[in-house]
Amino acid sequence: MSSMKIQSFCRRCEGTSAVEFALIAPVFVLILMGMTAFGIYLGASHSIQQIAADAARSAVAGLSADERETIVAGFVRERAGGYPFVEADRLAVSVIDSDDGRAVSISVRYDARNLPIWRFAAGLPLPPVEIGHQSVITVGGV
Repeated sequence: MSSMKIQSFCRRCEGTSAVEFALIAPVFVLILMGMTAFGIYLGASHSIQQIAADAARSAVAGLSADERETIVAGFVRERAGGYPFVEADRLAVSVIDSDDGRAVSISVRYDARNLPIWRFAAGLPLPPVEIGHQSVITVGGV
């Protein structure tokens, strides 16, 4: 009799969905969390790239290297906090004029240690902690 009960139990299908869900749900949640964390990192990287481009466009208004540096510093101080996933106090900006004075290079570095990717994806191969982008623009419309 007990072998018939075991065979009957093995043929039943009532709990298969619950077992499948219990096996798949943790993997699915981990994948979603990883996608979200990497998405936030990529969003921050795009914001840093946009800050570098916008700062370079604002630097064109300066007539000298010192004036360009002042304009860029003011731009970053006033507007950088409005970009998604960026904390303005974690930005480092440098303004470099070319040797011939015909181009300005704006380099922006961001310390991304506060982004959630470092909390969710520990132990995985991760992108660099510092996000850096550079934008070069010609001076004088040449």
